[in-house]
Amino acid sequence: MSTVETSVGRIGLSEAGHGDAIPILFLHGVGSDKSVWHPQLSHFGVARRAIAIDYPGYGESELDAGASRDDFARAAFATLDALGITRAHVCGLSLGGVVAIAMHALAPARCASLVLADSFAIHPDGQAIHDRSVAASYAMTMRDLAEARAPLLLGTSASSTIKAEVIATMGTIDPAAFRLGAAAVWLADQQARAAAIDVPTLVLVGEDDGVTPPALSRALADMVGSAASHRPLVTFETIPQAGHLANLKQPETFNAVVDRFLRTTEVGT
Repeated sequence: MSTVETSVGRIGLSEAGHGDAIPILFLHGVGSDKSVWHPQLSHFGVARRAIAIDYPGYGESELDAGASRDDFARAAFATLDALGITRAHVCGLSLGGVVAIAMHALAPARCASLVLADSFAIHPDGQAIHDRSVAASYAMTMRDLAEARAPLLLGTSASSTIKAEVIATMGTIDPAAFRLGAAAVWLADQQARAAAIDVPTLVLVGEDDGVTPPALSRALADMVGSAASHRPLVTFETIPQAGHLANLKQPETFNAVVDRFLRTTEVGT
């Protein structure tokens, strides 16, 4: 783990791999940080540069008071700039998927493809979830909030090791940053942006996701590219025996699904 100075301040990142293949950027959810992607960095770093970042205020990144989802997207681009990367596959989970859609809206040519995991364009209960999350961040410690949220994020069959990891990570989040993240994800309405996506897109979801249920991901897959002049390749996959943090609960399956998608998009490039 390390940091990089960017045009928007200090950003925390973890990186693995090298090579000529198109890099992949990983974007975390509202209750985690770049460390959630360790199973993916080790896997995808074999064939390409694989980078996971912290949003402003999360992990090792500098807080940007008042940052929005578009500011998170700009921070991601600023990090790529600092690393000399002009174009990347963008893989985001939950809030990360929301930020990935924002990145495409801001600079579509820089997104080789999108992987939108356990995410959505708009959540029907977003306002209520946001309000509960913010209230909880004031009423209890982040550690207590993490312990309350972990079963919903992972499901009851998650190992004690993964559960402890999720709680430890969420427990260290700055509450102010968490509230920025909560607004960025739960108050999002990016239906028009999703419809305008014109790059290959993989939508995947844990079959037991109780935070962003599979029906929301199915709706997102149907929406992606629907207003583009030429609808891109859109793939929908369900990860068996996985909850909201599908990349942690079933990393081998998650990685295999994303690998197949990347191979399909990179044929002939």
